[in-house]
Amino acid sequence: MNTKLTLTIEQSVIEKAKKYAREKERSLSDLIENYMKALIEEEPKGANKKETPIVKLLRGSFKMPKNFDAKKELTDRLSEKYL
Repeated sequence: MNTKLTLTIEQSVIEKAKKYAREKERSLSDLIENYMKALIEEEPKGANKKETPIVKLLRGSFKMPKNFDAKKELTDRLSEKYL
C-alpha cells in the first residue's frame, strides 16, 4: 500500500533529482523509495557495512592462515610495486 509523504528538500536538489529521474526514465518517488529501501535493508550480524555485493559473494571462498598479517602483506606488495 502506497502512502503519501511530504518532504522538505532544498529546491536545487529537487530540480537535479527530477532531471536525474527523467534521464533514467523513472519517477522521483520510485528513486526515493528504492534508495530508502537500500538504506534500511537489514544486514546479518557482524557484516561489514562497506561490503559490496561482490565481496559478500566471495566471502568464505578461501581460508587465510591464522598468522596472516594484512598490514605487513600490503606494505610488502606496495614496496615491490613502487620501490
